[in-house]
Amino acid sequence: MIVVGGGPTGLVLAAELRLHDVRVVVLERLTEPTRQSRGQGLHARSVELVDQRGLLDRFLANGRKFQVGGFFGGIQKPWPERLDTAHQYSLAIPQPDTERLLGEHAVELGTEIRRGCEVVDLSQDEEGVTVALADGTHLRSRYVVGCDGARSVVRKRLGVDFPGEPAKTETLLGEMAATEDEETIAAVVAEARKTQLRFGLHPLGDGMYRVIVPADEVAEDRAVPPTLDDFRRQLRSVAGTDFGVHSPRWLSRFGDATRQVERYRVGRVLLAGDAAHVHPPTGGQGLNLGVQDAFNLGWKLAAAVAGWAPEELLDSYHAERHPVAARVLANTRAQMTLLGTDPGATALRELLSELMDFEEVNRYLTGMITAVDVRYDFGEGHELLGARLRDVQLKRGRLYELMHGGRGLLLDQTGQLSVEGWADRVDHVVDVSEELDAAAVLLRPDGHVAWVGADQPGLAGELGRWFGSARP
Repeated sequence: MIVVGGGPTGLVLAAELRLHDVRVVVLERLTEPTRQSRGQGLHARSVELVDQRGLLDRFLANGRKFQVGGFFGGIQKPWPERLDTAHQYSLAIPQPDTERLLGEHAVELGTEIRRGCEVVDLSQDEEGVTVALADGTHLRSRYVVGCDGARSVVRKRLGVDFPGEPAKTETLLGEMAATEDEETIAAVVAEARKTQLRFGLHPLGDGMYRVIVPADEVAEDRAVPPTLDDFRRQLRSVAGTDFGVHSPRWLSRFGDATRQVERYRVGRVLLAGDAAHVHPPTGGQGLNLGVQDAFNLGWKLAAAVAGWAPEELLDSYHAERHPVAARVLANTRAQMTLLGTDPGATALRELLSELMDFEEVNRYLTGMITAVDVRYDFGEGHELLGARLRDVQLKRGRLYELMHGGRGLLLDQTGQLSVEGWADRVDHVVDVSEELDAAAVLLRPDGHVAWVGADQPGLAGELGRWFGSARP
């Protein structure tokens, strides 16, 4: 299996494939890991995913828990009560640390990561996909997944439509030192943010700051990074001072373009993460959305390679994840409107802030941003059907402790059911939980509930739907 792109999305996908013994090669264009920390953390749903794979302690050791409810359009409220997760927080962790931890996990499982390998072309036939590299060599694989970012070569070579809106505004982002004292910086930033929410200097320690400031226009070539003088000029324009910024670690820019491919799968080539969708970073959803794409796709692709995937299983990746990303694109469009500086945007932000004081509104927006409210359409049935199940406490431990292997799981509180015929793909756990109001639930490897009930025939039907034919 070839995964193009060694960022968080590609690394999670590779690890998920390796859990099912699929040979994986990750092709990464960069020769060294990036120092840029564009993504600043994991929301609650992504925290659940790393917990399901036994990685949570590693991430907690490198991050910091924080609680901001309804982090929507720059409006901060208290964390809502009764959010449906055992992880009542988001995790602040720099993207380089996230990539390092995910990369270590993938390599531990047997992933091969090849750096300095730039993909320039690909072609596919009924048997597989051929990938051409910049050095003139070629690789062949049964499937290829493009996790190579917003400027995805895989997407461009596929020729799929990428409809949406181009960038209308642009923001400068970077890490640099400042000579002004921290107290003065905090006071100036607080005053400027009364009218300009796309602005901030966040202390990183040792005199370094994460600087975000609106650009004066959209660059003709956004692949070219801004200069330190660009930052100084824009800081003076917004805050009246450049704070004496100097010694940048890295400088970049991002726009508010909003686009999504019409198809996540074309034959034996699939797209995930920013290769499939781009949007403004408001709400910090981008990295998380890509990681969750990979978590949905990995076990399905592994099933196709192993030969037991039901006919429609691989296509369910697009059917499930395309609407999720479309919703993220919609909410980031709304947030960019709220971040505006005109009187209408200010009035709208004040009104929404009042509404978010209602617990149900706060919980709704927090559930949307953190993705704990994602529910796939599996048809009519129990309220849990299609939703992911939080980490419930069992009599003999925690649910997520049983999911490290990436297999399906039948949590059976009756002790009367069986996964005979599917035991090579599905674990059967007989245990009880006071937090689970259901006789039994069948969980897919991504933690979403595929079946709720107590009857063996109904269970067998859903086992076949998601895990293929029974074996003797």
